[in-house]
Amino acid sequence: MRLLGPLAFPTAGGYFAVMTDVTALATTPTRLTARALIVGDRIDTAGLERPDTISLLPLAFRVGEVGMVALFRFGVAVMVGLSPLEEEDTLAKLQSRVYGERARGDDEYAVLEIAPESDEQKSSGGPIQIKNLSPQRFLVVADALAKTVALARDEREVNKVFDVIEPFAAQLAASGKTPFRRSAMLRLIGQALLVQHRVSGRVAVEEKPDVLWDRPDLERLYARLEDEYELKERAGVLKRKLDVIVETAHALTDIIDADRATRLEAAIVILIVLELIAAIVQIVLAVKVR
Repeated sequence: MRLLGPLAFPTAGGYFAVMTDVTALATTPTRLTARALIVGDRIDTAGLERPDTISLLPLAFRVGEVGMVALFRFGVAVMVGLSPLEEEDTLAKLQSRVYGERARGDDEYAVLEIAPESDEQKSSGGPIQIKNLSPQRFLVVADALAKTVALARDEREVNKVFDVIEPFAAQLAASGKTPFRRSAMLRLIGQALLVQHRVSGRVAVEEKPDVLWDRPDLERLYARLEDEYELKERAGVLKRKLDVIVETAHALTDIIDADRATRLEAAIVILIVLELIAAIVQIVLAVKVR
């Protein structure tokens, strides 16, 4: 319900009062906290459209008076202006739509500062300045936050693969022998390919948000966020690491294949020698019998 309150104005005969909309005069929040949270490997957003939907790709809708939520299919939810209870309620409703659910902890926080006269820049370590919290600006900010938290997840997973490869490579250099089986090497390649698919296919870090097609005036805001979070640079480093992992895994697999081929050839030679020995023994026995 909207509240009305009296305002008094001086006149020649005294004062007169008028009723005014107190809600309209209420101070709008100048700072809001945005939170990007990884809830799983993938979110199925099909059929989640609501009357208060503000975007379909990513699916975004309003929550409460000033809150907004954006759901990205690569497993990230971005929320701004929500109370802790509203956040928990929103995440609870998503559980049945989340695949590969992950433990809480992969998240990114940012402070949005509403400054109508600002040039919408993101100072290093400071708040993100925006002219207003329009749905279009929210989608631009949400896209950058979703990508940076997804990159952080993939960077950790790639580093884990590096941690596995490094001691194996060191042992190979020291002893000249492969210290692992082919199945372990194939699992390593599979992990690298999964991260590579997520970075290139689902997250698409180098692609701009669709909202910029309709609002090219927000290009500068997105460019500043992209530069602040170093999205392109981090994606480039991640892809180079993935290339090293895949090439290393293929090289080690080739070594294992070569070792197996050598052992197989040795086994064949041994069988041939045994067959020759058996044949010679049979000939010698046949001669003695005669």
